[in-house]
Amino acid sequence: MPKKKNYKKIYKKYHSSKKAKTERNMRNQARRRAKRKGLVRKGDGLEIDHIRPISKGGSNKPDNLRVVKRSTNRRKGAKYSTRYRPSRRSK
Repeated sequence: MPKKKNYKKIYKKYHSSKKAKTERNMRNQARRRAKRKGLVRKGDGLEIDHIRPISKGGSNKPDNLRVVKRSTNRRKGAKYSTRYRPSRRSK
């Protein structure tokens, strides 16, 4: 029988630091804002992607956020995405 996971130990090691809590809070705020605007709904398979990840100094400003499929966001991870960034020249 496999050894049981000690979830309290995992949380303490990876998720309870001040930095982890701050970043989680920023992600949740972005999701709530998009939900209020009607861009995402619970269970729709969409996520809010930070074009420049929070862990790399990104912000929660609207020009750093985009709505993408969950698989796209998970594949990207914490990489800086320039692929889908809107062109600044088009104004």
